[in-house]
Amino acid sequence: MASVVKPETLRSAIASAVAVLKSYDVPAECVRLGLEAGDEDEAFGSKYRYVMKRLRLLDLPRLTEVARKFLDEYDSDDLEQTLASFGAHGVDGEFKNLIFAANGPKPQIVLLDAVSNQLRIVQNAEYCLTYTRPLGSAGLTWGELVDWWQSTNAEFSGDRAAAAQSLQSRLQESLASPPERLLFETYCALYSYVGGLEMPALIPQVYLHYDPYTAAQRSGPGPLERQRMDFLMLLPQRERVVIEVDGSHHYSVDGKANPRLYSEMVSEDRRLKLAGYEVYRFGGHELTERGAAHVVAGFFRQLLDRKGIALPANLTGRAADSS
Repeated sequence: MASVVKPETLRSAIASAVAVLKSYDVPAECVRLGLEAGDEDEAFGSKYRYVMKRLRLLDLPRLTEVARKFLDEYDSDDLEQTLASFGAHGVDGEFKNLIFAANGPKPQIVLLDAVSNQLRIVQNAEYCLTYTRPLGSAGLTWGELVDWWQSTNAEFSGDRAAAAQSLQSRLQESLASPPERLLFETYCALYSYVGGLEMPALIPQVYLHYDPYTAAQRSGPGPLERQRMDFLMLLPQRERVVIEVDGSHHYSVDGKANPRLYSEMVSEDRRLKLAGYEVYRFGGHELTERGAAHVVAGFFRQLLDRKGIALPANLTGRAADSS
């Protein structure tokens, strides 16, 4: 197994890069990077130690943000390579629209302004959710999604807990199978713990591509494969994680293996990965077996730990306890 690069490695790379500057420039540069202020005398003692002291308590997402900000202004091959070793490249392109959690007929979408990518749902908008708020450096957290739900549903304006419960129930309505529901509920158990609102939101049934025609309206396969992702997580620094739960329809027709379906699936995976997404798959059967919730909980623990995102103390929560 490949070794996991530690946050301390990135701290050291940032400190080494900043230490190339003149001692009298280091304090001002640290302030520009959002770090604690200091004086030139401390920097003259050791530029490297000066910077490391201010990086010591930062977690991986914040360290990545500091590194990117430094590289926006200065060249550092070593820091660039260290940052790349974390997979800290994200997805090119700005976030514009999140259309998700459809629980009814397919929405009909028109492009109002192709220059600024303005969309409008002209039919079946009541069956899906649309999030258009700008994303911060932390990605999209459960707390931010709940705040948005409160702002669009006046009955929850004074009760965040009720808004969170209502939103979770609405998202569950879009799930198509028991394996999808198990994965979703296992992760959502995190939200009830202290710090749960700061966890990345697990967003179900997200439109990635849009084909205006349904399968029934086409005589053959459409030009866009996998119009919807089962689950999406928008993580810090523009990282996007896709999670798919594969039923038999992903690779067979009428109980017989279908090479075309399998080829389409892996081809789309390649395209997503080359675009900067991470893609993880669960077999639907895997999530029907005893202990499946513990498998899912362990996956999320490893995934978020790898991303440097702190978890509540008990990852498995109530959903895993009931498996």
